[in-house]
This record gives sequence, C-alpha cells and structure tokens, in this order.
Amino acid sequence: MRRIKIIIEKHKDGYVAYPISLKGVVVGQGDTYEKALEDVRSAIRFHVKTFGKKVLDGNDTVEGGRG
Repeated sequence: MRRIKIIIEKHKDGYVAYPISLKGVVVGQGDTYEKALEDVRSAIRFHVKTFGKKVLDGNDTVEGGRG
C-alpha cells in the first residue's frame, strides 16, 4: 500500500481534506477531523480504481495524521 500525504484544514463549517502529489482533483469533507480523513481516503481509493495507478506520481510521502 502506498502512502499519500493528506492535508486537512479546519473551517467554520467542518473539515476539508485533500491529498497532495496525486494527479487529479480529490477532496473529502466532514464535520470532524476523523470524518474528513475517512471521506478523503475513500475518495482516493475510488480515484485510483477509476483512473489507475497513473494518478500516483511516484513520490514517497506520509499519510495524513495529527501532528
């Protein structure tokens, strides 16, 4: 399994999450940090399944987490 860096931003209406170093637009959202992370992970799996591994840029990165 490849690791993908995920940025999660807190907004007044909840959280928005998106991966970096992935070709194409993939966004997740949720009322909590955990829900946004879960949503974007699902969106990433769908994106890779739909468009293939060519959307991965080949960089080794770190998966989203609190830091």
